[in-house]
Amino acid sequence: MPPSSPSRSPWPAFALIGVAVGLLALAFLWVAGWLQPSRIGGGKLADSLEYNAGKHPGWRRAHTKGLCVTGHFDSNGAGVALSRASVFRAGSVPVLGRFSTGGSDPFGPDGRPTFHSLALAFHLPRGEEWRTAMDHTPIFPVANAADFVALQIASKPDPVTHKPDPAKMKAYLAQHPETQAFLDYMATAPLPASFATGTYYSINAFRFIDGNGQSRAVRWQFEPETKGGDLDKKTLDQQPVDFLFDDLIARVKQGPLRWHLVIVLADAGDRTDNATVAWPANRRHVDVGTLVLDRATPEETGGCRDITYDPLVLPNGIAPSDDPLLAARSATYAASFHRRAVEGPHPDAISLAAKGGQK
Repeated sequence: MPPSSPSRSPWPAFALIGVAVGLLALAFLWVAGWLQPSRIGGGKLADSLEYNAGKHPGWRRAHTKGLCVTGHFDSNGAGVALSRASVFRAGSVPVLGRFSTGGSDPFGPDGRPTFHSLALAFHLPRGEEWRTAMDHTPIFPVANAADFVALQIASKPDPVTHKPDPAKMKAYLAQHPETQAFLDYMATAPLPASFATGTYYSINAFRFIDGNGQSRAVRWQFEPETKGGDLDKKTLDQQPVDFLFDDLIARVKQGPLRWHLVIVLADAGDRTDNATVAWPANRRHVDVGTLVLDRATPEETGGCRDITYDPLVLPNGIAPSDDPLLAARSATYAASFHRRAVEGPHPDAISLAAKGGQK
């Protein structure tokens, strides 16, 4: 009889599995910032939001109050010359989105001079997704994670006055003129009277890669077809608590709402690593299609509650720029999602209002 083959030990295979698991664990720890004490991870960023606004178990740590929307994106094909991403081929893809207001209070009144935001998830062929979370302002108040944490600490509201400590804010702003510039912008810029009439900006720069592998720096914005007036900032506190969301629900019932996706191409020298710096208005703009939103649903039943609109979920043909805020945003969204998943689902503010719930 031929000699039997020596049996193979299972230990090498187990060792490889252990190495793979270990590498995944190290990657998780690195993203969280635990392996680099000087690096600010998503957990620290989420902590700073909770320090500023308090804890609201089960809710998003930022842009907490929101409403789901669904619809589709109709590409006109013009984007193919800029990016090989499938979303820009002529045709239509489904979209699941979320409108929200800035801040971490799930029951905060809509009548505040704060961000109006739109987040979108494009469901593309072959399982790809493109996610983007945008604000109605073309600039952001900070340029990096460390400044974001410092701003949360400095602007923590006093429990009696409900306003930040003036001395702390003065000291912070003296070191951060870019934040002062943003506050000055918010004080003078119009505040849209409706979610439907706002333009929403990508905040950060990205890179488009075309079919030939050529890369170019871009930002994008969604410009509304619906026209409307602006809010009187002097009477904001007199508005109903949920007026922005009530208005959106009523408008969608009357018919679809539309925005044009406009790609803005950078010129040489335009900053791609700093979201506090606006690009000049004369940069080339390319209209690549139309976003159509035809349904609004409370988060409790609308499907957007358990999505993180991570700006680094990108399809082939779109890549991150060198803006450090992109990684910080991604890590914060992940930390926030993990915390609220452990805490359990919540009824959303708009559903509670419809049911006559307490606020």
